[in-house]
Amino acid sequence: MEESFLIFLFVGFLAQIVDGALGMAYGVVSSSVLMSFGVSPAAASASVHAAELFTTAASSGSHIWHKNVNWRLFRILAPAGILGGVIGTYVLTSIDGEVLRPLVAAYLSALGLYILYRAYRAITPIDQHKAGFVAPLGAAGGFMDAIGGGGWGPVVTTGLIGTGGAPREMIGTVNTAEFFLTAAVSAAFLAAILTGHWEEADGLASYAWAVGGLILGGVLAAPLAGYVTRILPQRALMVAVGVLIVGLAIYQTVRLL
Repeated sequence: MEESFLIFLFVGFLAQIVDGALGMAYGVVSSSVLMSFGVSPAAASASVHAAELFTTAASSGSHIWHKNVNWRLFRILAPAGILGGVIGTYVLTSIDGEVLRPLVAAYLSALGLYILYRAYRAITPIDQHKAGFVAPLGAAGGFMDAIGGGGWGPVVTTGLIGTGGAPREMIGTVNTAEFFLTAAVSAAFLAAILTGHWEEADGLASYAWAVGGLILGGVLAAPLAGYVTRILPQRALMVAVGVLIVGLAIYQTVRLL
């Protein structure tokens, strides 16, 4: 038990440092590692979102403190993400985990490849995004985040920066909105448990040490989020994260075969 706590303490710390620098990857990295340990997609997503309640609160506070948040963008992004996340949670808890496992592994692998692609793509700056683009992007990001235990950052941050948004402001805004998404998804998982909708929820207690490690590691690193966004080389980090996620997805696929 203590060994798994220390492993996920380390995973949570590194994942949150990367998330603070790139505006993505805490959920994707954590879910990929959990699934490589044999955890089902729904249990991995529930565990990661429970941990993210604490890490996103600390991270968003850091970004607000460092004035990295575009509040106009936030007011459009957060409600859309919450709607997508709640729908994604309902879908995830309605389907057998063994059916979903190869699909989620493929999704995480695709995200890893997309992060690698984004690391080398040239960006044309833009002053502001239109609501007609931001709202659907947020809803899609929230849905995929709930389904895969991660994806809000890779979908939304890359979408906003990829269309010309200023990286520091986009990362800060997306991280701040993520706290509200995480709270909504966690509440949806809790509702699924209490109503009996989620039939596979009984084994969640066995992941308590892993969740505890993710929480502590993430919370220790989260206050650095606003700072590391400014100082760490983003391209090198994106390549490293992309390779890690693809590698974990390949490992999961080999296990399934």
